[in-house]
Amino acid sequence: MFGFIIRRTAALVVLLLVVSFVTFALFQIGPADPAAAACGQECTPERIEQARVALGMDKPFLVQYAVYLSGFFGDRMIGAPGAEQICAWPCLGKSFQTNENVTDVIVRALPYTLSIAIGAVILWTIVGVGLGLLAALRKGTATDRIIVGAASVGVSLPVPVTGLLLLLVFVSSLHWLPFTSNQISSPFGTAGPGAWVANYLLPWVALAILFSAQYIRITRTNMIETFGEDFMRTARAKGLRPRRITAHGVRAGLTPIITMLGLDIGALLGGAVLTEQIFSVPGLGFTAVRAATSGDLPVTMAITMLAAFFIITANVIVDLVYAGVDPRVRVN
Repeated sequence: MFGFIIRRTAALVVLLLVVSFVTFALFQIGPADPAAAACGQECTPERIEQARVALGMDKPFLVQYAVYLSGFFGDRMIGAPGAEQICAWPCLGKSFQTNENVTDVIVRALPYTLSIAIGAVILWTIVGVGLGLLAALRKGTATDRIIVGAASVGVSLPVPVTGLLLLLVFVSSLHWLPFTSNQISSPFGTAGPGAWVANYLLPWVALAILFSAQYIRITRTNMIETFGEDFMRTARAKGLRPRRITAHGVRAGLTPIITMLGLDIGALLGGAVLTEQIFSVPGLGFTAVRAATSGDLPVTMAITMLAAFFIITANVIVDLVYAGVDPRVRVN
């Protein structure tokens, strides 16, 4: 187990380096000019060149990349020559647009993304796995057909369509829920848990409709296959209670679900881009899109690295959980 963790940690570092290099390189060949954007509306070629020097973009590509990486290993100097400032470790730089520390940008946006991710994951896991298991246990019945039909409809509804319909019906028409507020980022604020749930309920439902439909289909298919395995027939032949037989089947059939759930959580923590855009939630996805379109390299780099970290870490956790859920799997 210890050797596995060491190997995966080393692989995580290598993958993060690859992600950072590719992202950095894409910005170099992209059409956006951060220096022109940072210069303002009344720009001259001289002022753009001054902004390029202040941002450190006058140096060769590999030098810029090496300077950026140095912030992960210690303090580094940022700013124009003669006006440098110390950026404390871990230094992610300053936003080209607002001159704000990127760490502060991440800290401000992350609670919004966590609020969406936590509620959506709980909702779609309960609904998706629960209905998928019910459909498998009622295979061939009307209940099974209704659940499968609903899942087929849900999986064909993208988040932009579902989100806009939810806003139209429950906010604009019925006035049952408020428009999403960017003043509520957690259930522990002054607004309270009730306002937090009401604020993020529609984003949760928009994500849950799509993801739970996928989980219903995969859970149903996997559980039907598991119920037909030899060990399940042996359990029935031994005269075990139906509830205990089902519990054995669920434990063995959860492995693919854990894989999906881990990867989905990792991706969602990196920012639910479409959901945050539709509901105007200033989370990581919303911030990343705004930074990328304006050529704000430090913010884009930081969010990309954070998203990659979440996804890779989720993979490691999934592998570790496998051993506890399915005894046939051993992590070495």
